[in-house]
Amino acid sequence: MRKKLISVLIVVVTIIIAFLGGQTFSKYITQVKGTGIANVAHWNFKVNNSEDVIQTINLASTVNNDTLVNNKIAPGTSGNFKINIDATDAEVGINYKVEFTNEQNKPTNLKFIYNGLTYNSIKEIEEKLTGTINAQDENKIITISIDWQWPYETGENSQQINSNDKLDTQDGKNIAEYKFDCLVTGIQVMPE
Repeated sequence: MRKKLISVLIVVVTIIIAFLGGQTFSKYITQVKGTGIANVAHWNFKVNNSEDVIQTINLASTVNNDTLVNNKIAPGTSGNFKINIDATDAEVGINYKVEFTNEQNKPTNLKFIYNGLTYNSIKEIEEKLTGTINAQDENKIITISIDWQWPYETGENSQQINSNDKLDTQDGKNIAEYKFDCLVTGIQVMPE
């Protein structure tokens, strides 16, 4: 019993010393709470008034010609389509890039004209269709206008014209649909 009493006494003394010792080595602690805040710049990037998908670019819908049937293009037709890039409400600069992919079944003599230069394929134009809309620009709308034409006759002499007429005829027999995909990308300019 004596051993039990000594053991209890040692435990009580240890608790008292720990309590008094802990009070002796206490420190002051103060917590100050604050809030971090930053306004986030608004992002807005639209192409032809859409944020998700560009409407189909239908070359036939750009032709004003009564000689066509069922809105189809043919030699002698031409037209123009526009790609409107709009960053009006963006509070950051935007680098834009227009790409044309999956070009299929292009009629041989169909040409594209951009900034006065003629191209054999829509794909050839895309390296010219990049730029920057700066955050501080007053006008944040870029309109890219691309003309196209399928000349009625192509060539510099009767032999070339006859050869190209045969190509046009063959294309008219073999091509049911010419198509390509258009992808317009807007990427935030890295702030300096």
